[in-house]
Amino acid sequence: MSYKIFIDGKEGTTGLRIADRFKNRSDIELLEISEEKRKDTEERRKLINSSDYTFLCLPDAAAIEAVSLVENDHTKIIDASTAHRTNPAWVYGLPELSKAQRKAVAASKRTAVPGCYASGFNCLMYPMVKSGMIAPYHPVICHAVSGYSGGGKKLIARYEAENRESELSSTRAYSLGKTHKHVKEMMAVSGLSYPPIFCPSVGDFYNGMVVTVPIHLRTMARKATPHDVWEMFAEHYEGERFVKVMPFGAEGMPEEAELFSNTLADTNMLQIFVYGNDDHVLLCSRLDNLGKGASGAAVQCMNIMMGIDEGTGLE
Repeated sequence: MSYKIFIDGKEGTTGLRIADRFKNRSDIELLEISEEKRKDTEERRKLINSSDYTFLCLPDAAAIEAVSLVENDHTKIIDASTAHRTNPAWVYGLPELSKAQRKAVAASKRTAVPGCYASGFNCLMYPMVKSGMIAPYHPVICHAVSGYSGGGKKLIARYEAENRESELSSTRAYSLGKTHKHVKEMMAVSGLSYPPIFCPSVGDFYNGMVVTVPIHLRTMARKATPHDVWEMFAEHYEGERFVKVMPFGAEGMPEEAELFSNTLADTNMLQIFVYGNDDHVLLCSRLDNLGKGASGAAVQCMNIMMGIDEGTGLE
């Protein structure tokens, strides 16, 4: 069977990566829009309604407008913007959260692709809250570092400029003193009652990401060791294809237990690491902000919605 696919906003980083995933797929017919008409509402309306699946790789306002252009009951929308991630009428596109979540994605006609930071965070915090290891009101702090491609075309151009600022060679903290746009979904999906303190930063590398959450054992809702936490994660994600719980602590790692941010670049994988001692547990997730954090997740959701192998075009 062949599916007609339209990518609204194909010129952006995520849109280009999604299109690239379809190059060798015989089951996909990509509907193209000419450069001069890519912002033409009527042309977009025509292509959206001609498609079986439309991907939205747009700013929030444009994504909301695009959904309003749907005039039939068969076109399925997969939105990579922030616009619908906490909308209860949409399904959150992180099927690994639970068996029920995967079923919801499979049955969905409106799927919101998670934010990159939120994917790493929710894969850590959802099981912690769901298992009762931490209470919903737990004061959570999260640190994360991403490759500069996460900032889109403008930030990419800034980092790749011939005469860029010398400071960009160092890690750059940002979103200081304000709420990052991913925090709303981080709170809603994880089951937390209060927003986490989120401290994002950007490194001088193109794509990749590490998200870390430190937790004092004495503040947990029930008594547990770091190894107990690791066992909970291993059970929760057992059998998952794209989310893997790595060996406990520094097992199998260099003596220094280094964790690099770009190891999973250009993949759809997400790895979970659990470290700790008698006082605290450190939870880490590693992923590609453009893969499992964006385009890869979008294509994976589409595959699940089609009822085909979810790894098609991703491995």
